[in-house]
Amino acid sequence: MSRILIVDDDKMICETMSRIIRDMGHNVTYALTLNHGLEKALSDDFDIVFLDVRLPDGNGLEKLPIFQASPSLPEVIIITGYADPDGAELAIRNHAWDYIKKPASIDSITLAITRAQQYRDGKSANKAAVSLNRMGIIGESPQVKECLDLVARAANSMANILIVGETGTGKELFARAIHANSPRSQMGFVPVDCASLPESLVESLLFGHTKGAFTGADKAEEGLIMRAHGGTLFLDEVGDLPMPIQKSFLRVLQERSFHPVGGSLELESDFRLISATNRNLDELEKTGVFREDLLFRLRTVTITLPPLREREEDIKYLALNYLEKLCDSHKTGMKGVSSDFFSVLRSYHWPGNIRELFNALESAFIQAQYETTIFPRHLPTNIRAQVVRSQINEHMEAQPDVAQTDKKEINILYNDVSTWRDYRKALIEDGEKQYLIKLMWNTGSNIKDASRLSGLSPSRLYDLLRKYKIPA
Repeated sequence: MSRILIVDDDKMICETMSRIIRDMGHNVTYALTLNHGLEKALSDDFDIVFLDVRLPDGNGLEKLPIFQASPSLPEVIIITGYADPDGAELAIRNHAWDYIKKPASIDSITLAITRAQQYRDGKSANKAAVSLNRMGIIGESPQVKECLDLVARAANSMANILIVGETGTGKELFARAIHANSPRSQMGFVPVDCASLPESLVESLLFGHTKGAFTGADKAEEGLIMRAHGGTLFLDEVGDLPMPIQKSFLRVLQERSFHPVGGSLELESDFRLISATNRNLDELEKTGVFREDLLFRLRTVTITLPPLREREEDIKYLALNYLEKLCDSHKTGMKGVSSDFFSVLRSYHWPGNIRELFNALESAFIQAQYETTIFPRHLPTNIRAQVVRSQINEHMEAQPDVAQTDKKEINILYNDVSTWRDYRKALIEDGEKQYLIKLMWNTGSNIKDASRLSGLSPSRLYDLLRKYKIPA
């Protein structure tokens, strides 16, 4: 028996679907608004959620990840009377279980529930049986758990795997985890950075060469493909593989055999292929930069790694783990970390993802070399500057529209303002004071850093601090 939540603003549809679901023997409840539906999903356990798209207080598709990340990690089925191709594609790409157009038949509803519950039952039964070697992958967010689930499923197969993600999201780490959990774990893991392969030597490096095959080839060399025999070949940044090599490599994938450069003897290599890219291979294929037939071969299984900004809850664990390693390697003993340090980390966008986070932590560790506690001021200036800018922007956006504020409230707040000039001056001064408070907080009251971030000269900054009685 499943617990099912319906989020739809049409009460008649909710009651009709509820009767169908109860007749199947399941428990069901419904919500008529998006916010009410989120409250229910976050406070109770559901196996399946039917989610409408156009709701009075928002778009269901935009909140799809939140429903999926709720405590019981339910399967979400989109059901809408305003179906469109873009919305359907977005839903499926965001791992919705199904996309159903209203009016939905009884069969379509019951089939979707049956299949979704079968999937959940199978996933629960197999979950305990899988002991996964994470290879240092840190994170308990739903996004990371979903990727690890794919690692566990794919590791025992021979399927080609494509790992997609922004720079710094840990693509090679996930590739190594797949290898470590596979039957080939005792054999070699051979990484190839396609972006750094010299075009004139790429064929020789991959396939090897015989003695005398070209000028400078004074001895035969084994290629990377042969070194991966029995193990795993990892093509990092596969989108940068030169077009001439793509055709040759496609044949290797199909036949698992190749000729070294200058050789007539055909060699065989039994390798498992994992590829990774931060580029859109579909777009590269459309522009003729990447072969369509090779793309089909590469992505038998695709694992999409989330950027760090979408797994905010993992930042603290990643930071603490890396700081512990830094302290161990420098033999300093574990440093303390101020609570606002993590607030700053969570507020930053992290375009460089985990790699940028680790670089920032190492910089902060060096800055705090002779101190026992790491504070936000130890972080790189560019990070703190962007955080304070975003905080000020959010503060300004949150301010009430004066034109719509009740006149009575204005009189209460500004009962000593008698002219437009005085009123305007009061607002400006209040904004300046709030800015300076946030500026000094984010820089740890360091005048040099505050001057650099604000663009104010130290003397002008001191004048303003005295004016508003803010301690420096």
